[in-house]
Amino acid sequence: MRNLIGGAVVAAAIMLGFGGTSVAATLVAKVDVSSQTMTVVHRGRVIHRWKVSTARRGYVTPRGQWRPKRMHRMWHSRKYDMSPMPYSIFYHRGYAIHGTNAVSRLGSPASHGCVRLHTSNAARLYSLVKQVGPGNTRVVVVD
Repeated sequence: MRNLIGGAVVAAAIMLGFGGTSVAATLVAKVDVSSQTMTVVHRGRVIHRWKVSTARRGYVTPRGQWRPKRMHRMWHSRKYDMSPMPYSIFYHRGYAIHGTNAVSRLGSPASHGCVRLHTSNAARLYSLVKQVGPGNTRVVVVD
């Protein structure tokens, strides 16, 4: 049932374009917190499914839907000891999708709230967002 609901969210995101805009999202990065996965949909077709790490106990990864706000090939967290955040896609306040070297933790909650990906996957997503444009991209985070 959860997958049906999640699929409906992605379908609605693609068709409605979020926020009432008339342009449908070309690229959707759907993060499923319960399964610790990201599904990347490009022009209505699933092209990637990756393990992620979202917020560990005591932290939160906000649920909702956003457009990317800013992107950095390399960012360092000012809040968390200048930790490297390669291929950062900031989508809501200080929350971002970004690469990590802590690949053994992927598939389980481990972050301070950001969505962590294997760095090579983060690079692929970053490149796709650059290609289609942040305005044609949606980040969807669901339970």
